[in-house]
Amino acid sequence: MKLEFPSTSWKDYELLDSGNYEKLERFGSIVMSRPEPKALWDKTMTDADWARMSHTRFVPGAGFGKAGKEDSGTWERLKKMDDQWYIRYAGGPAFRLRLGLTSFKHVGVFPEQAPNWEYIYSHTSGLVADAKAAGAPVPKVLNLFAYTGAASLAAKAAGADVTHLDSVRQVVTWARGNMEESKLDGIRWVIEDALKFAKRELKRGNVYQGIILDPPAYGHGPDGEKWKLDELLFGLLKTVSGILAPKNSFMVLNLYSNGYSAALGETLVRQAFGLPDQVGNDGKAGNDGKYVLESGELALKDKFGKVLPLSIFVRLER
Repeated sequence: MKLEFPSTSWKDYELLDSGNYEKLERFGSIVMSRPEPKALWDKTMTDADWARMSHTRFVPGAGFGKAGKEDSGTWERLKKMDDQWYIRYAGGPAFRLRLGLTSFKHVGVFPEQAPNWEYIYSHTSGLVADAKAAGAPVPKVLNLFAYTGAASLAAKAAGADVTHLDSVRQVVTWARGNMEESKLDGIRWVIEDALKFAKRELKRGNVYQGIILDPPAYGHGPDGEKWKLDELLFGLLKTVSGILAPKNSFMVLNLYSNGYSAALGETLVRQAFGLPDQVGNDGKAGNDGKYVLESGELALKDKFGKVLPLSIFVRLER
């Protein structure tokens, strides 16, 4: 299992401290404190230090932590700040993201996802180069549960034909703004239930060279469709297995749900894609070079060296 962190060369994000179920973060010039249920240890800095440094802190509301209200609450302003601001990512891909304070503790980006952006950019770039050399069509990448689109921008920056799907119209509008601010264009925007869309693509015989999935624990489609991770993830993965190109392709699965391990995610992908249970000497699961399957955790490390694991990933190449 791998443990991956954002590159320290990313200057617009920093985890300053963590502990007592909170994290202190800097996004560009804005510092904020937010709840973090996985930060089970003590803070290194004092509460007074956190208050002195923070522009804003998130205050959980009634029902916080319960299904449907997991992250609800309000922001308490401690210093003058804009309601919206931009940060820049410049690793392999380069793009800009608009951030803002939402009523669900989120700000428009999950910084621990940076290693996935790098993976998507690198592998998409390779597929695009191979397609150009062979005179083949531009590789297609599908981003499901795509949120504000950082992964979509990584694939687009690499030259792919990108389809970005989310069930929330306002979030798709946010993602479109990020594309325009990043001087990119041509992403296809879809507002729909992810499982419904994948099933329709399977029926139509459409295939993609890259598929990205970052499903929530719970959610709703635009027409009231109910999404529950435990009940629907395996079925979605089986459908995805039918629309991912059988060779020269990749898939990235990311899961935040507490209780989901990298081993569980890998088993889900193995079973959904019909992959044999085999692990090579290099620690990567494979089948005579026909595919590579790897899994691990995405984490942040604060300035004091405390490691905060936040999600698990499974990546398939074939």
